[in-house]
Amino acid sequence: MLKNVVIVGGGTAGWMTASYLASAFGDRVSVTLVESKRISTIGVGEATFSTVRHFFEYLGLREQDWMPHCNASYKLGIRFENWREKGHYFYHPFERLRIVDGFPMTDWWLHKKPSERFDRDVFLMASICDNKRSPRYLDGRLFEQDFVEGREPAETTRTTLLDQGTQFPYAYHFDASLLANYLSGYAKERGVTQILDDVVEVGRDERGWISHVRTAEHGDVTGDLFVDCTGFRGLLINKTMEEPFISFQDTLPNDSAVALRVPVDMEEKGLRPCTTATAQDAGWIWTIPLFGRIGTGYVYASDYSTPEEAERTLREFVGPQAEEMEANHIRMRVGRTRNPWVGNCVAIGLSCGFVEPLESTGIFFIQHGIEQLVKHFPALGWDSALTDSYNRVMADAIDGVREFLVLHYKAAARNDNAYWRDAKTRTTPDGLQERFDQWRSKPPAADTIFPRYHGFESYSYLAILLGMGGVPMKPTPALALMDGTAADKEFQMLKDESLDLVKRLPSQYEYLAQMHR
Repeated sequence: MLKNVVIVGGGTAGWMTASYLASAFGDRVSVTLVESKRISTIGVGEATFSTVRHFFEYLGLREQDWMPHCNASYKLGIRFENWREKGHYFYHPFERLRIVDGFPMTDWWLHKKPSERFDRDVFLMASICDNKRSPRYLDGRLFEQDFVEGREPAETTRTTLLDQGTQFPYAYHFDASLLANYLSGYAKERGVTQILDDVVEVGRDERGWISHVRTAEHGDVTGDLFVDCTGFRGLLINKTMEEPFISFQDTLPNDSAVALRVPVDMEEKGLRPCTTATAQDAGWIWTIPLFGRIGTGYVYASDYSTPEEAERTLREFVGPQAEEMEANHIRMRVGRTRNPWVGNCVAIGLSCGFVEPLESTGIFFIQHGIEQLVKHFPALGWDSALTDSYNRVMADAIDGVREFLVLHYKAAARNDNAYWRDAKTRTTPDGLQERFDQWRSKPPAADTIFPRYHGFESYSYLAILLGMGGVPMKPTPALALMDGTAADKEFQMLKDESLDLVKRLPSQYEYLAQMHR
């Protein structure tokens, strides 16, 4: 059996991989992580999917174990501001739609239009986010909705992304650097060896596979399987194995970011339990509330803004609090490595692929890559079918997310400058235009969205199309012939439940402050 894994690169990707492998295989597989003392992590990937809970559960970590160490907060969805027009906002939550007489509530909303706020009418999360509530009561109970803890497999059964049958109602925000530090302790306690050193050379054998990495102070580090967690550099997969990178620049032009870490008095300001994405003239600004500070940054296209203009825009957006803060400028490589597994080298994280942080997919790709590595873990016979399957699964996920992100820009009604006008005419990925044509006559459903697993369900497509407002959507004709009494009752029930939860749930700050104590 394959028994020696070498991970090159630390940060979130490296230590998530090391921790997961240690948890999955114990001492039956030797894991060594080599990371430089000089190369800092990008560390802006602070928002996640709701499915990240499977990662922490797999490691046996409870929220109270890790969240206080990482200044973590809850994320119930994404709040999009100014994408339709300035002053407008809507939520894309982690919440499946209720079904009445065979049709989702969004179909009934298009037919009845009980108000102009589809997100408040069909979801509970919009009101909870608006009022900065916690998804848990002070005694730790999860708020009432479709997901019930304990309904899924028993605690002794560890689950993965593909095992999620019901929609968990929240994800997390956290300080990525602090999470990497926390997981490094977890991994080392379970036998992972850490080597703090620079890789100065990568050796290859007669097959062209990696035989070792040579470090400046510790000499050669040999292994059977090498995991590339070197970020956008792609030291192993791209530079050594010479696997080409497929750019998505033609469809997703945002290739740069500038970020700030802003201290905030959360007791006074509160913590809205969502990521906010605020549209700007050349991209958008993220706002991520952590416990004790805000992470914020401007993601932009360098064809439409200079780094200086972007930093000025971000500082003006943040206000006086940004005056003393040092800005971190980042050049992003948007796209994916053609095959993230080549020979005995697997790329995980940014070296595998990245499609801008609009829907918080960076850590999702890391988690998906790690889980699939374990599911496809090879014997020393190196069955190529496993490698081919891994590459197909990862390509499908990244390509699906690419299509979903392009939808945001195509569907946004904003049209007030060249950046937003060009977004409507830019190249469309294969298949998306055909789906657009379908959605104009019939709202998205499970059988009309990107067909392979990529983390998003049809309700996400509906939320974006209805919220962005740039694509006219028709109500389903059949609803005009049906009795809508049950739908009216469900709209009222959603409104009543939202009001009740806002009254009874504690604020997110109150809940997290208790956790920190």
